[in-house]
Amino acid sequence: MKIKEDAVLLAHGSGGKLMHDLIRELFIEKFANPVLAKEDDSAVLEVVGGRLAFTTDTYVVKPLFFPGGDIGRLAVCGTVNDLATSGATPKYLSCGFVIEEGLSLEVLERVLDSMVEAAAEAWVTIVTGDTKVVEKGGADGLFINTAGIGAVPEGVVLSGANLKVGDKIILSGTLGDHGIAVISKREGFEFSSPAMSDAAPLNGLVADLLSAAKSVRALRDPTRGGLASTLNEFATASKVGIEIDEAAVPIKPEVMAACEMLGYDPFHVANEGKLIAVVGAEEAPVALETMRRHLYGQDAAIIGKVTAGPPGRVILKTPIGSTRILDMLVGEQLPRIC
Repeated sequence: MKIKEDAVLLAHGSGGKLMHDLIRELFIEKFANPVLAKEDDSAVLEVVGGRLAFTTDTYVVKPLFFPGGDIGRLAVCGTVNDLATSGATPKYLSCGFVIEEGLSLEVLERVLDSMVEAAAEAWVTIVTGDTKVVEKGGADGLFINTAGIGAVPEGVVLSGANLKVGDKIILSGTLGDHGIAVISKREGFEFSSPAMSDAAPLNGLVADLLSAAKSVRALRDPTRGGLASTLNEFATASKVGIEIDEAAVPIKPEVMAACEMLGYDPFHVANEGKLIAVVGAEEAPVALETMRRHLYGQDAAIIGKVTAGPPGRVILKTPIGSTRILDMLVGEQLPRIC
């Protein structure tokens, strides 16, 4: 064991380096198997007649409702997106609810209605679940665990280990919307143009992209740890370098202003309705145009490329011509945002 801490910290759930160390050095070591070792967002499983993708996630966001979404929409969209970015067509979800004693039934019904709406938009069905009630103070209102199953089409093999030198990095939209929306609501910050969460199901966008471009190497939704952590995961898994053009990365003015005021790096802030696509250079223009035609890809941009190295390193080119290392999030930045 290389983990230096004696106890679990909030930062172990941040999506950054501490979380990755905990997963790799404890969970993956204990549960060791070839499927888990790939460290993708969904496990792709060989079954009779084809392949299935299987994923699970738990949502503990605070507050339960925030501009642009709530814990219910977040739970459905997050699970759908983990399946979709593995190349699967999402089909079925399960939902487990841990409810704190005293939670208003009106609040619970609002969350359930939001889940129904999100599931309908994503064309998935919630087919099973579980409910537990804990004593007051035991769950901070409501926690939701979800699992999802999807069908992986023949010939689709997406992984963070597939990147090739020369590939282009495409971001489907603006960075940091979700994280800033949640922290603003929780802390009572008010901006002239309030940030709105981007929580959205991306399976339709992914289906269009995979139909238009056959050289899609990898997809990932940059949630906890943000864009920086996801790019570092890709670079490490594929043993390549990645170069990002900071000026090409779309960020809304209100999000940038909030990050500057609060001292956050937008490259580390969570997103819940965006994806990163790594595509062969020759197909990058058609992939970009396809994404821009979709409701959830209108602000898509080519933001960088895959390089020969140094392996495992992500470099950010700044607008003034300098460069800096874009490292994985270290420590805790935005607790309880998903």
